[in-house]
Amino acid sequence: MGNTKIVELEEVAIRFSGDSGDGMQLTGALFSDTSALFGNDISTFPDYPSEIRAPQGTIGGISGFQVQFGKSRIKTPGDFAHVLVAMNPAAVKANASFMSPGGTIFYDVDSFIQKNFDKAKLKTDDPFEECNLQDFIKVAVPITSMTREALKDLDIDNKSVLRSKNMFALGLICWVFSKPLDYIEKFINRKFAKSPIVVETNLRVLHAGWNYGLTLEHLTPRYVVHPAEIEKGTYRNINGNLATAWGLLAASQKAGLDLFIGSYPITPATEILQALADRKDLGVKSFQAEDEIAGICTAIGASFAGKLAVTTTSGPGFALKSEALGLSVMAELPLVVVNVQRGGPSTGLPTKTEQSDLLQTLYGRNGESPLVVIAASSPSDCFHFAYMAAKIALERMVPVVLLTDGFLGNGSEPWRIPKLAELASITPRIATYPEIFKPYSRDAQTLARDWAFPGMDGYQHRIGGLEKDAAGNVSHDPANHQRMTDIREAKVNKVVELVPDLEVIGDAKGDLLVVGWGGTYGYMDGAVRDLQSKGVAIGLAHFNYIKPLPANTAAVFAQFKKIVVCELNLGQFAAYLRDKMPNFHYYQYNKVQGLPFTVIELVENFEKLLEDKK
Repeated sequence: MGNTKIVELEEVAIRFSGDSGDGMQLTGALFSDTSALFGNDISTFPDYPSEIRAPQGTIGGISGFQVQFGKSRIKTPGDFAHVLVAMNPAAVKANASFMSPGGTIFYDVDSFIQKNFDKAKLKTDDPFEECNLQDFIKVAVPITSMTREALKDLDIDNKSVLRSKNMFALGLICWVFSKPLDYIEKFINRKFAKSPIVVETNLRVLHAGWNYGLTLEHLTPRYVVHPAEIEKGTYRNINGNLATAWGLLAASQKAGLDLFIGSYPITPATEILQALADRKDLGVKSFQAEDEIAGICTAIGASFAGKLAVTTTSGPGFALKSEALGLSVMAELPLVVVNVQRGGPSTGLPTKTEQSDLLQTLYGRNGESPLVVIAASSPSDCFHFAYMAAKIALERMVPVVLLTDGFLGNGSEPWRIPKLAELASITPRIATYPEIFKPYSRDAQTLARDWAFPGMDGYQHRIGGLEKDAAGNVSHDPANHQRMTDIREAKVNKVVELVPDLEVIGDAKGDLLVVGWGGTYGYMDGAVRDLQSKGVAIGLAHFNYIKPLPANTAAVFAQFKKIVVCELNLGQFAAYLRDKMPNFHYYQYNKVQGLPFTVIELVENFEKLLEDKK
């Protein structure tokens, strides 16, 4: 150990990659948690195959997990990986274009055999040369055979042996990056407490990988990424789906209302339903419906009964919920709908990220059907915007759609756990004067109606999908329909009073304003800061509140010569801005590959736009 070379790094991106059954998601998650507990800031990107179980050894079956960790603020999982852990040849081929020049590849040399070359559709027996990876540092590790060696005296079957080889890779990478094994050991003991043989198997292989690192001293140095300097507090590593669930839980506690979730399982939103279903101790009532329509209809019924009502879904399910969502608009009941967007259309790319449900969210219902639309920007701030979605719904008596996406929902980062007292108050608009109550009488300032539920004496009333007058009577009067339609739209627009002003990151005025929304924030922030460091007068306006837009949006736009809107779709937010802010010209940069942006591609596009003098 005295001869081991120690290299200090600012930040590193590692990608774990192998077959779906190789345990790469668990390996990446455990390494990420270990790094976070060590004090590094992290950002992760789990990349699942769309098929439940593609053929082993094929490109379609590759499952990846990328984590970037560092000693300063980390906002993305990294454009390219500095280190690749490849469990088979297909993992090398699938990730060749995601490697940083001069990077290091640790690979299971035992799996680099002709059968696996054929499965990966490689033309030669040298995937590194074929994939133009000749100049990379390649470290051949006999992961499979060393795993067998570590377990040779245990009475377990071959399948169980191979299932644990991910722990060898994890132990090795922990050694290379100077990460202690304490947390991983505790996790294994806790996770498999009922099966001592599984605990023994995983711990043996984990330590075998760590010890094998000692034999690599002459081949590779050890690396150290020192802890980040962060605000004091209690932190945990959290992904976007769990943060969303916790934000809704916090809102229910703050509002003094039980939470009801009625949802149908759908990738990649199911984890929110699971997380909330676990919290019966906090008064949560969960219902796994038989379909998407039943899910939202039960939530509307719970809202009518006076609960904080939530339904969760992704793009295809959101389409099915559209008619019932219109009912919540007409009945003016508070409802939170979470759409964790994925690649479409139809079944599309179920495990890949996209931002292509925006126009569906804004306009995808029959009739004039306005609602509030907000979007989260990072895994941890899903908590804040889920909380704000509930606050707006309960205080303004409107349905609110929270847009996240697969990248945010599955990705994770450190999050400082707030105290309940730090959160904004939530005051539901519960009716208080039965003698003057009318179901559609309104607050003069907010236009929000009062909320009365069954069982409240003196508040009997009718609401529903048919147009009503202020007294709750069914009305076919043309003038009343015009008035009620105008009021519903105005009520949503008045939510702007709860929307903070749009902030500009970088320069407040200049040559180029970069505009984005939702989960693209980290990459766009990186690109803007990169160009700003080169002397470019550039700013970033990133939107979390989409309907209504922040009140100062036009004033911000007016300070820049050019505006470029960047989205993971073909230009939906740009089209919306042309409708709502028509006095500006919008350039576009769009990507629809099921992958997030990279900082490099954004910088290149912005530089070309700045060079164009037109």
